[in-house]
Amino acid sequence: MTTLRAFTCDDLFRFNNINLDPLTETYGIPFYLQYLAHWPEYFIVAEAPGGELMGYIMGKAEGSVAREEWHGHVTALSVAPEFRRLGLAAKLMELLEEISEKKGGFFVDLFVRVSNQVAVNMYKQLGYSVYRTVLEYYSASSGEPDEDAYGRMQLMKSLGGEAHKELQPMRRTHIGEINGELSPVGGISCCSSTKTPLPEGEAVA
Repeated sequence: MTTLRAFTCDDLFRFNNINLDPLTETYGIPFYLQYLAHWPEYFIVAEAPGGELMGYIMGKAEGSVAREEWHGHVTALSVAPEFRRLGLAAKLMELLEEISEKKGGFFVDLFVRVSNQVAVNMYKQLGYSVYRTVLEYYSASSGEPDEDAYGRMQLMKSLGGEAHKELQPMRRTHIGEINGELSPVGGISCCSSTKTPLPEGEAVA
């Protein structure tokens, strides 16, 4: 049975089988440690009965402290090739959405490569829609042009039970125009002092 638990520092030395996927963004160790320190409740890993890491999700809270408006942001979601088509990605997204809603977040957003149609279709099935296209968001390798990304958003219900706002029409935005509200790496840490830990030993079939 698969166990879903909080990601730990030791897992950074065990998740190579997941990050070797060419579509998975790999960051420096300090980047992961920053998320573990500020948003540990948004960093969840799926572990197989034999101890192998199957997949993980890493996210954070973003928004405006002044307006008391914030949302969840998915920074990374990846499942090892040998553990795909088991519903793990959908379950990890569900957990992050639940955490964001408990914190009073209005929605969850993320970025995905335009060429990654498997992921695009999965997010559509989970109820996400394209909010905008960010030009040249992903850095390219081998001298090829940088790749665009879809900015995706799902409305979340507030604690009062009402939707925060309507989705705006899809638009194209250059990476230099991204502001703090929907920044892929910036933003303000809101509600980070309110921890919503993953239930100990929660498992999925």
